[in-house]
Amino acid sequence: MVIQKFEDIIAWQRAQDFAVDIYSSFSSSRDFAFKDQICRAAVSISNNIAEGFDRNSDADFSRFLYIALSSCSETKSMLY
Repeated sequence: MVIQKFEDIIAWQRAQDFAVDIYSSFSSSRDFAFKDQICRAAVSISNNIAEGFDRNSDADFSRFLYIALSSCSETKSMLY
């Protein structure tokens, strides 16, 4: 099966769900700087997967997947 749109990528779908969970979990946080940073990092995961996919280059897609992984690590670190 060839993936023709980024919305079909399971990692993208899970990253979207993860971002929704992060937004929901921190919606009432009064630490606005922290909330802003963790939400931006979480959203960045799926955005980088999508952007890399639409570059139509395996090298670019790979590079953006590494960026998505970095955003995931940033979010994980903030959760700790």
